[in-house]
Amino acid sequence: MENFRLYQPTEVIFGKGTEEQTGEAAARYGKKALLVYGKGSVVKSGLLARIEASLEKAGMEYAEYGGAQPNPTLSHAVKGVKEAVAFGADIIIGIGGGSAIDTAKAIAHGAANPDSDLWEIWTKKVPLNRSLPVGAVLTIPAAGSEMSDSAVLTNEELGKKSGINTDFNRCRFAIMNPQLGATLPKYQLAAGVTDIMMHTMERYFIPDSDCDMTDEIAEGLLRTVIKNGAIIVENPEDYHAMSEIFWASSLSHNNLTECGRGKDFSVHKFGHALSARYGVTHGASLAAVWGAWALELYMECLPRFARFAKNVWGVTKEDDAACAKEGIERTVAFFKQIGMPTTLGDLDVGITDADLHALSLDATMQDTLKLSRIRPLDAAAVEKIYRRAM
Repeated sequence: MENFRLYQPTEVIFGKGTEEQTGEAAARYGKKALLVYGKGSVVKSGLLARIEASLEKAGMEYAEYGGAQPNPTLSHAVKGVKEAVAFGADIIIGIGGGSAIDTAKAIAHGAANPDSDLWEIWTKKVPLNRSLPVGAVLTIPAAGSEMSDSAVLTNEELGKKSGINTDFNRCRFAIMNPQLGATLPKYQLAAGVTDIMMHTMERYFIPDSDCDMTDEIAEGLLRTVIKNGAIIVENPEDYHAMSEIFWASSLSHNNLTECGRGKDFSVHKFGHALSARYGVTHGASLAAVWGAWALELYMECLPRFARFAKNVWGVTKEDDAACAKEGIERTVAFFKQIGMPTTLGDLDVGITDADLHALSLDATMQDTLKLSRIRPLDAAAVEKIYRRAM
């Protein structure tokens, strides 16, 4: 087991009606809250009004900032920084899924450092030494941003999607009412289930790792998501199943399942390149390439893939290679079952053969970054996997 650091400062407030405790939670960190949300579903559902009533009850002022994009953008975050500074916000609250919460984190960093360029903070050209506190009211189980140390933005001018990891990204509190997921479209739920699984699998397929406790947690989480993910895609009003997915979303990306072995996140690099160029839904971008990535590398990480097949999918074949391959096939079949794309062609965004080279350069930062802890993948190797995914 490798050395590790686990830091979990987020207060979780879980269950029915818990959004009505937002004001009580937020008042511990400030008096003025900027409320960050997406395209208006939180307004139509009445959720925003309930949150605002809670803030008023706690004696807090608030301002609204809507319009967060499914792949959150730098330009929208920069405008949000100006709104936060003008309002004098001392806490930022993201209401929605990962996009709204990541946007809230970006605004918090920018508002605490108004004289610095946000993209330079994001790309670590300017050190991040302070930020405003962030809270989250989760409506979409997927990204796990409500408990993670990460956030992602897309720079539209550069066509680049990039993430930043810092303890300042840790939300001070996370409100999780699984009932809020009941009105989500089937495709969005399926993409969320995929993202949750990927956050765990990106930490699982690490060669030569020996972490029994962490493995048991990861495998149990994956089995839980597979079982309940299929249920909520068909019946999002199943409260028990939705509760399991909401909680799994947080546990999959709060670093718990990487303790003792770290993480890889190479498949995320493939997906980020696709999302930045084509606006592809994040979970869909991951499902479209995972099978090709796994088939390219599984023989070089065979014990891990065989264990995954046996302990997650219940495969009983004695031969490890056959066992591992069946585990990959069952995973891809599950993505297809819940309505996710499993090839680049399934994305239907017009990716041409010529585009694959450009995508491989995007994923590897112009061939300056090697992907994967199984085997270092340069741009040529990444392009090969993209081609396999066609």
